[in-house]
Amino acid sequence: MSQQFRVESQAIRDKLNSLLPSQNRGSIGVDLSGSTTIIPVVDLTEIAEGSSLRDDLQKSLSLTTATDFDVSDTLLTIINTTGYFSIQGLFVGSNSTSSDFLTNQIRITDGTTTKVLFNTVLFASATQVNVQTPFNLLVKLEAGDSVQVNTGNGGTGLSRMIGVSRQIATLSGELVNP
Repeated sequence: MSQQFRVESQAIRDKLNSLLPSQNRGSIGVDLSGSTTIIPVVDLTEIAEGSSLRDDLQKSLSLTTATDFDVSDTLLTIINTTGYFSIQGLFVGSNSTSSDFLTNQIRITDGTTTKVLFNTVLFASATQVNVQTPFNLLVKLEAGDSVQVNTGNGGTGLSRMIGVSRQIATLSGELVNP
């Protein structure tokens, strides 16, 4: 036996109309009603069946999806396709000339405008300086954008960035599993 009741709240009606625009076609003014009858709902989505990966597992690296890079004293484009990417790695630098410095950057550019996403400057001293700095970035690239690694400009010591990138989602937000 089910019990019938009416929904009179304007706030609930407005929410229903915003979520289900077809319910408000032509403003026919149909009264909302409900029932205490229990209707089972079966979720047939990928998440319900367990085939979707957890967020941390979805960002994992694999042999086929990871792209490694090793950049030393140069400028290199490491990603030039659209989507969302994870970039992680380590800057390694050493310098012994007291009048020298090394600038190392990960940057995003569209060919006209460039924004620095990660920057490490190593100033030398009279004694040798060795630095290791980790980085971990999430980047969104639109059409025409690219990510570049620029190491060692301005210095004569060792300047190197070693890392890996992986696409984690398309530009529309569809996840790319490892």
